[in-house]
Amino acid sequence: MDKTGIQPARLKRLFQRLVDIYSPSGKEEEILGYLRGRLRRHGLPVKAHPVDSHRYNLVVAPENREIRLALIGHVDTVSAPDLDTYGYRENGDTVRGLGTADMKGGCAALIEAFLAFHEMGGKEAPAALCLVVGEEETGDGARQLARDYSFPWAIIGEPTDLAPCLGSYGYLEVQVETRGRRMHASMAGRRDNAIEALLQVMLRISRYMEQQRPEAVYNIRDLFSSRAGFAVPERCEAWLDIHLDPAAPIGEILRELEAVCLQKIGNGVDIQTLFRVNTIDPGYALPDQGPAPAALRAACEHQGMVWEPAAFRSHSDANQLRAAGVKPLVLGPGQLEQAHTLEESVSFAQVRRAADLYLDVLCRLFPI
Repeated sequence: MDKTGIQPARLKRLFQRLVDIYSPSGKEEEILGYLRGRLRRHGLPVKAHPVDSHRYNLVVAPENREIRLALIGHVDTVSAPDLDTYGYRENGDTVRGLGTADMKGGCAALIEAFLAFHEMGGKEAPAALCLVVGEEETGDGARQLARDYSFPWAIIGEPTDLAPCLGSYGYLEVQVETRGRRMHASMAGRRDNAIEALLQVMLRISRYMEQQRPEAVYNIRDLFSSRAGFAVPERCEAWLDIHLDPAAPIGEILRELEAVCLQKIGNGVDIQTLFRVNTIDPGYALPDQGPAPAALRAACEHQGMVWEPAAFRSHSDANQLRAAGVKPLVLGPGQLEQAHTLEESVSFAQVRRAADLYLDVLCRLFPI
């Protein structure tokens, strides 16, 4: 496919430009404008698909044809810990920078594969390229895409180290808050302190997760109180991320977790505990059958890769799309453990290989 397919130099230029454009969730306008212009210059019929008053997804799809496969990537990243060092840095085959693994490497590979497929004669194929916003925060881009477009299969370029994932972990985002009353620091005991109370609740949650749900991935993402100065703060809250195996009973776990949180803290303690569930994204597992898995398996085996489908260990746009009836396959360059880190990186050879895989799948599903 080298002569008429993937162009590595073009792929690298695109990848570098994507990483050098800062695009945290909610502020994707610059990268959207760049990609819209680039896709148009290459003759792709790109459309802006509105998400809110100033943000949109980019969709390339054939006119008046049912879409059978969508290649999907999110163009947003988490916020940069340092605005002076977030950009593209190359050292041999390793590329560092914000979003290199999650998932601008995947986006570059998806775009290059789709462009190469069009140049090879696949313009009328029932395939779409969808570049969405907001994945790192609310997932509003994928949610709006699923409302306005219909397709049975999707390939999402999240960082799986090129391992095929036919399922995804479920995700719970939980907020726990304790409320007491503000008072002078010299007049309060431990029993009156909202922070002390929340720490007790967090210890109970930790014991529950370790003893009852050891298979779950549990993380205290944030813990903070109201600023009080020389006083006892009146409130304290924590945000919890919980990732669960696709088969985990989410409803049962939520009921147990709420019961653990709302247990009485102790005799005479005047503290109120609040338990809120802000996000529920169930996991899923797809059977190893159907046209898209068959094409992906053949493409992987063609490149000498072992076909051992697994579940993606994080939540992503795949969870929302599955809830909307789509069957998402997750495969992309980069390692999940590199995502959201200070030294995020990816192998460019793997980005190139991902592009080859995506193009191979398109050619197998829609022969030219």
